[in-house]
Amino acid sequence: MKVPSLDSFKTRKVLSAGAHNYDYFSLSALPFDLSKMPLSMKIFVENLLRHEDGMVVKKADIEAVAKTIGAKPVEREVFFMPARVVMQDFTGVPAVVDLAAMRDAIKNLGGDANRINPFQPVDLVIDHSVQVDFFGASDAFEKNSELEFTRNKERYSFLKWGQKAFANFRAVPPRPASSTRSTSSTWRRSSGRRTASRTPTPSSAPTATRR
Repeated sequence: MKVPSLDSFKTRKVLSAGAHNYDYFSLSALPFDLSKMPLSMKIFVENLLRHEDGMVVKKADIEAVAKTIGAKPVEREVFFMPARVVMQDFTGVPAVVDLAAMRDAIKNLGGDANRINPFQPVDLVIDHSVQVDFFGASDAFEKNSELEFTRNKERYSFLKWGQKAFANFRAVPPRPASSTRSTSSTWRRSSGRRTASRTPTPSSAPTATRR
């Protein structure tokens, strides 16, 4: 199945790997010179190409960003849809609460609550909230950790429920380092793949970015 995109600039190509074919969008096929464009901006342009639908992402948006280098800056609202989202629990837990509330509202209105899910894959990294109650003993770490989980039982239980209830959502348990310092090599995705069969839900609003 083809990735849904109007592909106004005819940049869609096919990559064959084994028995599978994958659609991708080639920046070299664009009729613009991107040789001096920073890599971060190229990623942005490619993202727009994949999500061009004529409504949220228009042909003019792609052209405006592709012509950014060497041009006079203009203010224009364009959209960016990340392949995945990493959240810290301080702001992530309220987001999961919002999703749960949306499910309750949909259910009360007679709708299918299971339709409410993050549109993109989300990894919520749970930070430690340790208080030093025990020290100066070989088992101090284990005792402090046990108390941590006892004190945060409600929060951890809620996130565990969320991981089972929502598609595209994963809670990463507390580790020796926080989400801002930990290495993500054990849980990150080096590449993403999606089919054309997904339907946006009320929680699928893209991120608005000004340039």
